Formats: sequence, structure tokens, C-alpha cells
Amino acid sequence: MANITPEKIKATRLAGGKRMAALADGIDRNKAYTVDEAVKLVKARAKAKFDETVEIAMNLGVDPKHADQMVRGVCLLPNGSGRTARVAVFARGAKAEEATAAGADIVGAEDLVEEVQKGNINFDRCIATPDMMGLVGRLGKVLGPRGLMPNPRVGTVTMDVTEAVKGAKGGSVEFRVEKSGIIHAGVGKASFGEQALVENIKAFVDSVVKARPAGAKGTYLKRVSISSTMGPGVKVDAATVTSGPAV
Repeated sequence: MANITPEKIKATRLAGGKRMAALADGIDRNKAYTVDEAVKLVKARAKAKFDETVEIAMNLGVDPKHADQMVRGVCLLPNGSGRTARVAVFARGAKAEEATAAGADIVGAEDLVEEVQKGNINFDRCIATPDMMGLVGRLGKVLGPRGLMPNPRVGTVTMDVTEAVKGAKGGSVEFRVEKSGIIHAGVGKASFGEQALVENIKAFVDSVVKARPAGAKGTYLKRVSISSTMGPGVKVDAATVTSGPAV
């Protein structure tokens, strides 16, 4: 830390600004591109040394402070997310065996509850059978803030353990609107083909549109943009990412 000087910090920020400016060259910040055009622009600017995630940001016409305007759900991306999540399943007996056979990384009941209470959370997704929710409910303060609490609305409290585990590991993406009315999620990798990314983006947007709450008034889908992890954002014409009319 002793070698990090204000001059070095300034130089790093300046270099980062120049890099982002170079990547943004050729993108019209005032234009909303078709989803196909936007994907081309994003892929062409994913220059990092790792396989960048392609991310989507959606600004919705909702106020999440009101319960009837909360937007939450899950989308199974048709071409996968490009990452393999570690999945934990709370289950007993035959359902525990089913979860293991489906590829769950961690399976347990009381023993798993104890591990989580100790702070040992070595998983990215969490699934539970309905009969286990009496136990899992004790972990709300631990799993809730991390977005890991099983919920029937997003298919993580279910008797269909096999489907839930395969979805979580293969390409199932949960979404939940933030306080500012924005939904943000990864929808694939820069190494994916253009068509695969377009299909994933359209599937994700459709899922968010279908999750429109009853309390939402006026324009629901206000703005959509995509970017790679280290790249600039590209605005997308909402009409080109919905299977039906823009809302």
C-alpha cells in the first residue's frame, strides 16, 4: 500500500477514462439501436483478457417502495448463462438423493442449516423442498440480504428438485427490481454467438415484461441497455427485444 501514491491513482483513472472513451468511439449515445446492432457493438468492444459477461440494465416505470409494484421472477436463458453456479438444496430422504443425482453441490437438512448459521455459505443458488421451509425460515436474516432465500415465486421452493437444480446450474437467472426501479442481470458471455445473445436477451426481457405488477401505471419498460463487463453501455430499442408490443 505504501507504493500507491495519489499520482499513481490519478494516472490509473486517466488511463481507464481514455480506454473507455476509445471503446465508446463509434457508439451514438443518443441512439437506441436494434438488439442485433447493439449485440454487435458490445461484442466488438469486449477486449478484456477474460470472457466478459454481457449484462442488461432495464429501467422500469415502477416504484418498488410499494408492495404492488415489486418486480421479481426467474428466466431460463435458452442458451445458458455461461457460468456454472454452486447450488445448495435443503431436502431429506428421496428428494435429497434426487438433488444429488441432478448435480447439486451441497445437499442437507439440519446439518446444512447449522453450517449456514455459522457463516459457511459456499453456494450461489439455494433451493428447498416445501417441507423444509420451517427450518430454512430460520435463515432469513442470513440468506435474505444475499438474495439466496428460497422463494416459490422464482421456483426455488419446489418438489421438482431435478428441474430446479438443472435450471440453476445451466442458465436460470433470477431478477429483482432495485429501489431505483432498475433490473440488472447477466445474460451470457461475450464469447457467445450473436444470435445466442439476442435470444437470451429477448427471453430475459419477455420474462420481466410478464412479471409486470398490477400496480404499475403508464410506461413499464422505459429504457434498456446492454454492455460487457468492461465495456460501454449501448441503448437498445425496446420494441426490438419484446415478442409483443412495447409496454
